[in-house]
Amino acid sequence: MTLFKGAGVALVTPFSEGHVDYGSLAGLLDWQVSSGIDAIVSCGTTGEASTLNDEEHINTVKFTVDAVKKKVPVIAGAGSNDTGHAVFMAQELEKVGADGLLIVTPYYNKCTQRGLIKHYEKIADSVNIPIILYSVAGRTGVNISPSSVAALSRHPNIVGIKEASGNMSQVVEIARYVSDDFALYSGNDDMIVPLLSVGSVGAISTVANIIPSDTSSMIHKYLRGDAKGSMEMQLAMKHLIDAMFVEVNPIPVKAALSMMDKIKSEYRLPLCEPENLSLYEIMSQMKDYGLIK
Repeated sequence: MTLFKGAGVALVTPFSEGHVDYGSLAGLLDWQVSSGIDAIVSCGTTGEASTLNDEEHINTVKFTVDAVKKKVPVIAGAGSNDTGHAVFMAQELEKVGADGLLIVTPYYNKCTQRGLIKHYEKIADSVNIPIILYSVAGRTGVNISPSSVAALSRHPNIVGIKEASGNMSQVVEIARYVSDDFALYSGNDDMIVPLLSVGSVGAISTVANIIPSDTSSMIHKYLRGDAKGSMEMQLAMKHLIDAMFVEVNPIPVKAALSMMDKIKSEYRLPLCEPENLSLYEIMSQMKDYGLIK
């Protein structure tokens, strides 16, 4: 039940005058698919899901599903710190055609590992599409331990994890505990190749918003056996990746897409435009990489 192998893009949600900009979104989706991206993640962290109301969230996923037309899987963000709300969103996003769900750990509540397992099992029991766990303690305050991942991997609807702890020891432990058909995805763009070396099958990537072809190529090189070529690409994009996190995601990557004339530079508070020094760094690294002149 692996949803995809390769590069999944954690797609931004473009805005115009306070509303979702569906025209720009259509352009992004067409460009991503034609550039060889392997999956679209709609309304995740990078998609500013936390400031979309339920109607906007569901409509954005539906628009994405309809636009992509099954060319690649569409994985919808459906996480919440309220299990009941996560169940509701998961069911609604299944109804509009999402191929899978990305479920971030419940933030702020800081539940125990037992509560975390119950949370994920409740959501997984409520739908008939695959679920990818999302562990990013740096943003949520909650880490999924390797033993909890192992327990959850036995649920038939839980098929993988986006691991963004930045802790390679934890990733190795997860890889040891889970079966070969449980998909491990890198959630850190600067650690994609290291995770591939311990059995990852791809990434759910922020930088793929601006370099979809290169991100996919880097991963597939490794999967085809060209570890050296993949490593060289990872190293070549390191400074660009760093620039995409010079402020909290998705502030820099939306600024970068605006510089590429893909979207307007518009955010929802409390996110706002980057500082001038950040803009300079983003622009400088994009020029060095050849994305803008």
